[in-house]
Amino acid sequence: MAESDQLFARFGRDCDPGEVLFREGDAGETMYVIQSGAVRITKTVKGEEKTLAILGPGEFFGEMAILNAKPRGATAVVEERARVLVLGARTFEQMVVSNAEIAVRMIKKLARRLDSPNERIEVLMHRDPKARVILGLSREAETIGEPQPDGSVRVPMGSAELAEQVGLSEKETAEVLKRLERLRIVEPAEGGLVVTQVARLEEFYAFLEMREKFGEA
Repeated sequence: MAESDQLFARFGRDCDPGEVLFREGDAGETMYVIQSGAVRITKTVKGEEKTLAILGPGEFFGEMAILNAKPRGATAVVEERARVLVLGARTFEQMVVSNAEIAVRMIKKLARRLDSPNERIEVLMHRDPKARVILGLSREAETIGEPQPDGSVRVPMGSAELAEQVGLSEKETAEVLKRLERLRIVEPAEGGLVVTQVARLEEFYAFLEMREKFGEA
């Protein structure tokens, strides 16, 4: 039996779309690791629910409630049918202490998560809607994207979710995505988007940056 199967046999749980794993303000004694599927992380801001992230396979969440013994800072809802590992504080500590690879992965992911607010500010600072969408999509492809055999990257996020991330209306975001679709850089997919050519997406963003820098219309 593979190690992942052994872990699932001990700590695994199958979750249906729409299932709430925990709510903002709840006490937390467990963390989650996603083996398959996707989970949406949301937070209430000024009475409105905002999407913070959509996490995919290999991502973990809920660990802060274990580390600092504070109430949950966000809500976690299953976006796509998922298999998750549910780990208590003691199990989590034992895994980190006994497995250096897990400890290093945890440190790297926590560091990346700390960078996320700064990256989002960088996105929101752009005046050009096209640059916002392209940079935001590029960031999501890097952090939660699922590499495909043909070299493309599937991002489990639709235009509405991406619009929330980049601070634009869904209409504005959809218009930019349509342009990227015409350029064959992005394709719509069930439950998300597929970046067919990551390098071209980055090149397009670099072009927009240069145009803004030199004040071209």
